[in-house]
Amino acid sequence: MTIKTVNIPKISCGHCTGTIEREVGELAGVNSITADKDNKTATIDWNDSIVNWEQIAELLEEIGFPTAD
Repeated sequence: MTIKTVNIPKISCGHCTGTIEREVGELAGVNSITADKDNKTATIDWNDSIVNWEQIAELLEEIGFPTAD
């Protein structure tokens, strides 16, 4: 299990956080994700044996929310 908090500058509203949580949460191996519009961050908890950070970051970019990290 890995937990990482990342900066996502394009978060501007609750719809953004909902999209991030829904899309990333559907990835196999992601245990939980919480996006915060005020801090423009997302905290993701995932299982390394199923999904890796590169796959998660790629999905975030694909849905229009690339990380600043």
